[in-house]
Amino acid sequence: MIEDKNQEHTSLSSLGEFGLINHLTKQFNIKNDSTLTGIGDDSAILDFKNKSVVLTTDLLLEGIHFDLSYMPLKHLGYKAIMVNLSDVYAMNATATQVTVSVAVSNRFPLEALEAFYEGINKAAEVYGVDVVGGDTTSSKTGLMISVTAVGEVDIETAVMRSGAKSNDLLVVSGDLGGAYLGLQVLEREKQVFKVNPNSQPDLQAYSYIVERQLKPEARKDIIKLLKDLDVLPTSMIDISDGLSSEVIHLCKQSEVGCDLYETMIPLDPQVISTSEEFKMDSTTVALNGGEDYELLMTISQEDYPKIKANPNLTVIGYMTDSSNGMNLVTRSETKIPLTAQGWNPLGSDSEN
Repeated sequence: MIEDKNQEHTSLSSLGEFGLINHLTKQFNIKNDSTLTGIGDDSAILDFKNKSVVLTTDLLLEGIHFDLSYMPLKHLGYKAIMVNLSDVYAMNATATQVTVSVAVSNRFPLEALEAFYEGINKAAEVYGVDVVGGDTTSSKTGLMISVTAVGEVDIETAVMRSGAKSNDLLVVSGDLGGAYLGLQVLEREKQVFKVNPNSQPDLQAYSYIVERQLKPEARKDIIKLLKDLDVLPTSMIDISDGLSSEVIHLCKQSEVGCDLYETMIPLDPQVISTSEEFKMDSTTVALNGGEDYELLMTISQEDYPKIKANPNLTVIGYMTDSSNGMNLVTRSETKIPLTAQGWNPLGSDSEN
């Protein structure tokens, strides 16, 4: 919750727009050589010399992408950066700069925005990116966040969604389904709180999946790992909308088919047990849940010996001729066509 009745609150109007920006951004320090000037001028100046530039942006809206009844503002600031860095890493690029713009209503005191920017600063420090600009304005409909991330890559090592070939292996980092189930736990506790405001949720048994929802990590480490292993994926995408949706994106962009094996999808034990508790199928959760921010990639079969013993990467299928279609191979070895049932940001009833 954003209100703490025991805390002194400072109204945003008392600072004015530029005073607010200066107050919230004074802790940001420049870390990258490509950042010549950061916050303080009309625009930042960046110099990438012989590198190609990667650019991505995301918009997050209160009530659609996040719920402040259980999302701490510090975590929200951190997650807003992760969402964008993940897109940069999905290009096999290095993230270097971000800009952050927010629209806030007058129900937010200065202290709330300080917590939000503390999360942004933490993410910038951990991932080595510079916050080089942004904007603030007022809102009549809650909190809106827009983050743009900039990165650099050698064009020869840039990886797009369109490079997968038939017989390539389909590989995923980490494990899947945790973020969606973490959301289910938080939504359940929210309903309990509505009935009994004095209840205190005990989330210890769900610590991993709740953290996957509230404080995801972009997989910068996987980009370094692939470089160390001398593996250049043929295609790559981050898993934001669900495994099935992302597999379909790779197949369509690369004009190939795919056989994805249910038995090979990596699931954390907490995902399996919580799926059972909510009477959900864990495979369905992994396929359609979204917000895991793992990296899904295809690699040449010749590179398989380089990754086969690595616990961070799991082969979950292989690419086929487009005539084969896009299929889930079930535990009973039945092929079921994959459908994109992940979160639709333009759906009429979309939430989070």
